Amino acid sequence: MLAAITIDPLLSRFIILSLIIILVGFVLSLLKQPSVITYIIVGLLVGPDGLGVIRDESLISNLGSLGLVLLLFFIGMEINIKELITNWKVSVIGTLIQIFISIFVIWMLGHYFGWNPQQVVMLGFVISLSSTAVVIKLLEERDEIHSVAGQYVLGILLVQDILIVPMLIITGYLGGGQPEKGDLIKQIAGAILILIIIVYILKKKEVRFPFRSIISKEHETQVFVAFALCFGFATLTALLGLSSALGAFVAGIIISSARSTEWVYDSLHAFKTMFVALFFVSVGMLIDLEFVRENAVTIAVLVFIVFLINNTINVLVIRIFCKDWRTSLYSGALLSQIGEFSFILGATGYAAGIIKDYAYQLIISTIALTLLLSPFWINLIRKLIRIETTG
Repeated sequence: MLAAITIDPLLSRFIILSLIIILVGFVLSLLKQPSVITYIIVGLLVGPDGLGVIRDESLISNLGSLGLVLLLFFIGMEINIKELITNWKVSVIGTLIQIFISIFVIWMLGHYFGWNPQQVVMLGFVISLSSTAVVIKLLEERDEIHSVAGQYVLGILLVQDILIVPMLIITGYLGGGQPEKGDLIKQIAGAILILIIIVYILKKKEVRFPFRSIISKEHETQVFVAFALCFGFATLTALLGLSSALGAFVAGIIISSARSTEWVYDSLHAFKTMFVALFFVSVGMLIDLEFVRENAVTIAVLVFIVFLINNTINVLVIRIFCKDWRTSLYSGALLSQIGEFSFILGATGYAAGIIKDYAYQLIISTIALTLLLSPFWINLIRKLIRIETTG
């Protein structure tokens, strides 16, 4: 008698998820919409508030976080580190100015709504972070990574990713928590390690891997070597209290300097596509449709204000260092949404008691919707710039 064949329910759900992505992606491709929108809409459809195909949000979220790591790893391979450091004023000074202005704007709004200083600082941090995942994906699809705007935006995004660590410490402190001395030491050690690696790469024309000739001939070995480098550095920086995505970015820079990008790209590109898609699907699953429906007007106003404030602040900041208004306007549009790391900041503020349930749900909904609507906003600004420059 034949044994009954059982199908893993997780496998069947991923098959359904893939089919929905293909279907929605085909429809939106006809409308010339970027893949980011496809994945977020699919997250809405398959999540608990949609068809309920996937209810284990933590699984998709964890897999999606791998997508962010891989995304930064690939960007590290494409980045010219010397050119990025040349624009350090835009990246470092520009990002700091942008954060302080964001806090100031929130303070003015908070004065009207009666927010306390802890809420003002935390919300200022939340809106000051843009989405590395969305922006890089859009730049990749438009082949603008190496454009002037692309280089300015990438530098700012990387500094934001670094500053998430002190932001989390400050947010915890505002809620009454005290940072551990050991954690601070680890973070400082991690920052010094990254600095040493970058200086070493700048001084060396080429980093040589051991056994490179053997690795270049063995495709299966290449996959595991690429995985070990990407996630090894990501794990190392995470253990040191820094962003795992930052570690992956450094690993990408090392690969680039070793001139081994071709086989690494071939080995991991398919994994990057899948996990990045899962990251955006997880964002779509975070949107509580019932909460959005009940608070539609409030959320719509918040989303519009966020786009307007972030766009304006980033345009003015980049304009300080860039003489071209068109580049400044486009860069500001690219950075106008709220980033994925702001989810972590919001959760930290919620756990620390700085904000309550309603405010936390508002933050989550606003962040997710700015990520969803960001490509539309950027396209709108692009069209306005084109009309302005040709008319």
